[in-house]
Amino acid sequence: MSQKGNLMGVEQEAKDLLSFDLNGVPIRLTVDPSRRLVDIIRTDLNLTGTKISCEIGRCGACMVLVDGKQQNSCLTMAYQCEGKKVETIEGIGTEMIDPVQQAFLEEGGFQCGYCTPGMIVSIKALLNENPKATMDELKDGLTGNLCRCTGYGGIYRVLRRITDHQNK
Repeated sequence: MSQKGNLMGVEQEAKDLLSFDLNGVPIRLTVDPSRRLVDIIRTDLNLTGTKISCEIGRCGACMVLVDGKQQNSCLTMAYQCEGKKVETIEGIGTEMIDPVQQAFLEEGGFQCGYCTPGMIVSIKALLNENPKATMDELKDGLTGNLCRCTGYGGIYRVLRRITDHQNK
């Protein structure tokens, strides 16, 4: 791994080649290995669905899937993504709208929409792991995702819709 260098009094950032899959597309970038994934996604790759909010891993607005598991991209460094599969909200429902996205639309599971991408990503992570998750398991799966607008009524309707659909 490279390190920061000081050549003739000029600070230089060390950069490494980073290779990972993003939403099914191979990505190769030269970046500082300690750069945050959220900044790479939003600034370098122009995918702004992943939001920046608390920046300390407590709100879930920056949630992505890394090898299928939910992860706060504000706490994930570039070097941790080497060789991994990263999926953002833009990668969910690319062929047709995902059922979780559809439920958010139809049940009014969003207000300002800022937290919605992270909520959807977190629910997808849980359903990937446990396709028959109960209402309580879905609620637990949203631990770490905060919504400041909805009062969670619409979001809980989404979870109920998902569990009702599974039981049909």
